[in-house]
Amino acid sequence: MKFNSPLQLSRQFINVFGTEVFVHNIDRIPNNKRILLVSNHRSVLDAPLIMSVMNRSVRFICHHYMSRVPLLRELIRAMGAIPLDSPKQRQKKFFELSVELLKSREIIGIFPEGAQPMVKNNPPNQLSRFHRGFAHLALQAPVDDLVILPVAIESIDEKTHTLAPLKLFSLLDPSEPLFRKGGWHSAVVYKRAHLHFGVPIEIDDEQKRAYRGHHRFSLAEELSQLCSEQINDLLKQGNL
Repeated sequence: MKFNSPLQLSRQFINVFGTEVFVHNIDRIPNNKRILLVSNHRSVLDAPLIMSVMNRSVRFICHHYMSRVPLLRELIRAMGAIPLDSPKQRQKKFFELSVELLKSREIIGIFPEGAQPMVKNNPPNQLSRFHRGFAHLALQAPVDDLVILPVAIESIDEKTHTLAPLKLFSLLDPSEPLFRKGGWHSAVVYKRAHLHFGVPIEIDDEQKRAYRGHHRFSLAEELSQLCSEQINDLLKQGNL
């Protein structure tokens, strides 16, 4: 199966689904910085939407089960996405690969809410609790000039489709507890959406030194909360 480049494929996705996108504060995307992009997540269109607007390829980290589903597996590879490994090796390989990409100045995209909003089909613009993995990565990655770029995807008009029973995904990825519940995996398609770029958060040497001390978990929690609050504020501003 042959695909175009990740950026071309992203644009094709948005055109095929006819998503109307309104962009805010795109000038906040930093130049000459290593970028760890963090966004809310509830649609298969989130990654291609962000890439098409930024006009740059982004190496999104995606859930392990996506590498187990036929066709979807080939699609995410064509998009340049990187599936998380199985639970036993996940943390170590996630860090090693992410550092390698940051050193190469590729943009890494992370959806800290995980699979929950995709599976549970939360109401539009409602955030789930952030996992702190991206914050630990930002605070310990051995690279300079790193910023976290918060991005808020505000859904204005959308359609929700049912993809497949969750029990089917449980067969493909037994490690995910969300798949053990009844119901269906939803698929949200945006008809109209606003994309808000937040204020970049710089990671400096002082923060990294404190992280190497006795404040690892508190600093990661603070950074994760800061990103979550900024994205939540951007979503609320869009509703004013």
